[in-house]
Amino acid sequence: MTQQRQIGLTLPQRGAFFDVLSLGELVETGHYADETGLFDSVWIGDSLLAKPRPEAIALFGSLAAVTSRVRLAVGCLASFPVRDPILFADQWATLDQLSGGRMLLAVCTGIVKARDASAKEGALYGVTDRSRAARLEENTEIIRRLWTEDNVTFHGEFTSFEDVTVLPKPVQSPPPVYIASNPAPRPLAKRALRRVARIADGWMTTRKSPEHLTVNLPAIKEFLAEEGRDPESFGVSAYHNLNLNPDREAAYDESYRFLGEYYGPVFSREDTRHWTATGTPEQAAADIQALYADGATEVTLRITSWDWRRQLKLLVEEVIPRLELRP
Repeated sequence: MTQQRQIGLTLPQRGAFFDVLSLGELVETGHYADETGLFDSVWIGDSLLAKPRPEAIALFGSLAAVTSRVRLAVGCLASFPVRDPILFADQWATLDQLSGGRMLLAVCTGIVKARDASAKEGALYGVTDRSRAARLEENTEIIRRLWTEDNVTFHGEFTSFEDVTVLPKPVQSPPPVYIASNPAPRPLAKRALRRVARIADGWMTTRKSPEHLTVNLPAIKEFLAEEGRDPESFGVSAYHNLNLNPDREAAYDESYRFLGEYYGPVFSREDTRHWTATGTPEQAAADIQALYADGATEVTLRITSWDWRRQLKLLVEEVIPRLELRP
């Protein structure tokens, strides 16, 4: 069965560091997105020290209090491999209770090679970059068991415990766990993509090139079939940028500068072109529609502009109404 297409709004919490919006405005914008009735989800990012930002779990507490309808999603929880899985399971279950079962978790390894950022972060917790993927898998198993079972005993490579019960249990049993993974499409990263098919409830990607969807997604679907899972019911969230300006070159240029402030000099101008819907509302809607055509079941948009208030209004009033959200 083909899934209905969904649309999300990503709140740029690192923008609090370079005068884009305040923490209060982040929360207010989440409330606004919920009130419009147009968005299916509100997303935030996460990192402890490798890419610092206002902390995700604390921010979700505020967002849960000011929303009632949208799913609350993190993409991705880069700190997942360094977090204590028992504490995190308790925190996420509490958030799922507070939100009435609206939490969506997307996890990733959180590896940041630039300036050895993730290695330095991990050193504080005894976590090497090399161990992060295995910790992601182990922690995923732990939290799912703690969310659905009592008196859990677990002996793993990194964490061991006996007779642990986490309360309250989440509303969702268990909450969905996506994996955010963006390997270069060639050569095909079979190990990373098989991990998605084997243990995740969905996949999150950033389309730094068209092949990040058109090559990686068909491979994931093949691996899902090998696992005996239904590829058509598997969620695919495309985390994308938006910059509305009739001058598309000016839109790309601002998005490139915004991403440079947000992440540092990580994404090239070519990456930015592939990763940003730009132009008039009609042109941007066509860019977004292409992501659905390539297999995304949901697109979540971050406005990469300092003029985000005006652009959010245009997104709500002129872009989303142009989208064909029923396949």
